[in-house]
Amino acid sequence: MKTKVDLKNKTILVTGSAGFIGFYLTKRLLEQIEGVKVIGFDSVNDYYDVSLKEWRLKELSKYNNFTFIKGNLADKELVNKVFEEYKPSVVVNLAAQAGVRYSIDHPDVYIESNLIGFYNILEACRHNPVEHLVYASSSSVYGGNTKVPFSTDDKVDNPVSLYAATKKSNELLAHAYSKLYNIPSTGLRFFTVYGPAGRPDMAYFGFTNKLIKGETIKIFNYGNCKRDFTYVDDIVEGIIRVMKGAPKKALGDDKLPIPPYAIYNIGNSNPENLVDFVNILQEELVRAKVLPKDYDFESHKELVPMQPGDVPITYADTSALETDYGFRPSTSLREGLRKFAKWYKEFYMKGNK
Repeated sequence: MKTKVDLKNKTILVTGSAGFIGFYLTKRLLEQIEGVKVIGFDSVNDYYDVSLKEWRLKELSKYNNFTFIKGNLADKELVNKVFEEYKPSVVVNLAAQAGVRYSIDHPDVYIESNLIGFYNILEACRHNPVEHLVYASSSSVYGGNTKVPFSTDDKVDNPVSLYAATKKSNELLAHAYSKLYNIPSTGLRFFTVYGPAGRPDMAYFGFTNKLIKGETIKIFNYGNCKRDFTYVDDIVEGIIRVMKGAPKKALGDDKLPIPPYAIYNIGNSNPENLVDFVNILQEELVRAKVLPKDYDFESHKELVPMQPGDVPITYADTSALETDYGFRPSTSLREGLRKFAKWYKEFYMKGNK
């Protein structure tokens, strides 16, 4: 059972609002929810191209009902101040240090952002009660699971990267806080999110940057990886639907709260082989005139072994999301990559023929 959360005329805190998903979510809330106020929070770090984050913030600053706070989630005093001053009714925590490979060489950043930062959010929700805390988990928590599709009922105790371990830790912390302090919380395991104005460290974006420069792209696991690519608009639609339905508060036989806690997958439920994905990407880059028709793709591809921390397949079982919220992602990979290629042309190649 869900408790209805009306977002109209509410104050919503979105952490990671200068990030990829955070930007699209914030924009959609500002445009579509009557009377809403969105408080954006982001450290605007230099993990990837800061000018892209600044462009996103510039777009959001056009809305009168948006307030931006630059800060680090690990700064407990600042986080508490934001909660006390703005009293958000709903919190969506999307701020995190992303990336599987980066976590191998930079573990401290992940501990600070993904563990200490998330703990500070939970503490703030404890002392400033909210109607619903929604937070980003990741498909990476499934680690080396071989049973597909991945279900939220599966055991996820074998992370293969520190990033995955921090995301699983978020779920455990949220469960404990839901139980102890009756905080309604929902974790969302995102599956390979892509789209315009996305993260340059993601394959589709990085491949495009390299192909333009005439560099070689590396296709891991000799092209035998499969990814459940999920278009950003589908992710945002899923988040907003989940925001509006919080896990119901109830007491158990022990007269203590039954944790108002839930976890869902948001994925396309249609894993694509990396080789097929690259082929569609190159077709759409040519179509958008990002690359010339006669581009020699074969000479710019290199099949390489699997990387540490990577998994061979991600595949979401989204039946619970469909049952509880009536939603299932549906954007095809070609449609999504077409929109990305068009945006890339406009954003990076204005004036180029």
